[in-house]
Amino acid sequence: MSERLGSMVNDLTAHSFDDVVRIQPTEATAPGGRAKPLRIEEVAKLAGVSPITVSRALRNPKLVSVVTRERILAVVQETNYWSNPHASALRSGRSSIVAVLVSNLLSQQYTQAARACAEVIEDHGFQMLVGQTSYSYSRELSAIQSLRALRPAAVFLTGVIELEENRQMLRDLNIPIVESWANTRDPIDMLVAFSNVDAGRLAASYLYDRGYKSPAFIGRGGGRGKLRLQGFSQRLRELGLDLVGNVVVDWVESVEDGRKAFRQLQASGIAFDSVFCANDLLATGSLIEAVSQGLSIPGEVGILGFGDQQFAMSLSPRMSMVAVDTKQIGRHAGAMILGRLNGEEAEGRVCLDLSLLVGGTA
Repeated sequence: MSERLGSMVNDLTAHSFDDVVRIQPTEATAPGGRAKPLRIEEVAKLAGVSPITVSRALRNPKLVSVVTRERILAVVQETNYWSNPHASALRSGRSSIVAVLVSNLLSQQYTQAARACAEVIEDHGFQMLVGQTSYSYSRELSAIQSLRALRPAAVFLTGVIELEENRQMLRDLNIPIVESWANTRDPIDMLVAFSNVDAGRLAASYLYDRGYKSPAFIGRGGGRGKLRLQGFSQRLRELGLDLVGNVVVDWVESVEDGRKAFRQLQASGIAFDSVFCANDLLATGSLIEAVSQGLSIPGEVGILGFGDQQFAMSLSPRMSMVAVDTKQIGRHAGAMILGRLNGEEAEGRVCLDLSLLVGGTA
């Protein structure tokens, strides 16, 4: 059975902040984004028609001529306008939908957090609607624009929003917003976090204590992966060690990305005796690849992952891991949402402890 070695202290002031990137609107990758929802009257003016004609073109196209409809649709496409089919219903009562945007549906840590949140809110008459952003700014923008149309009661995100334009669109919804997974200084609204910098530091200390002298890193190049690399490299320097190799994976879709990254690290010719994989899918893929090559784990190479504690227990050999209780993230998020919707004084920020789980890989 995996052994829990210890955790970071529980005092919020002891957790390092994650300096999350903030990207201004001029740097946004998706064209045509707007900080505030476009009104139907503005679309009508641009198309040279009345607001009721715009409404008919979008809801019942057969009532509008082809030429007029094409002109309206051209304006809609150019401005990224989203009509709100639920607006009239919401004027007389609030939505029962809580939207959850997860970074990757294949990652067990995100789905566990979503399920835990659902268990909290569903007992109070709310239903969860799940979408996926896939670590993509463009998909994130599309999802948030869809929320403007859906107008849910609240939003829970398994991450923090970096694009200022998207942050403003979420603020404009005027509903409870819970970000997570990074201890940012300036959340949009509420936050359930852990320190990614501390996660990297904890990983470096663990590998050092286990006698590894040539550690490498596999992780995403941006967002939380970059923060974990920052803490990992920082702590290695303090311990007198160098980071001998670093494989950056920009897009993580499956465990196959981890297998490819491990092979890429080997192909670099760098001698490494351990690797910190700062993503659960990358860690799983690296472990599968190493085992398939007949490597002795952790004899020839130690593999330390990052993710949810239950995830570590399901692998063979069991993954040594810097772990966070992702169910606790979801439960806190659900409680925050319910408290805000019920007009209670809800806790606005929670920073969770990290722990080390020792399996058979490092």
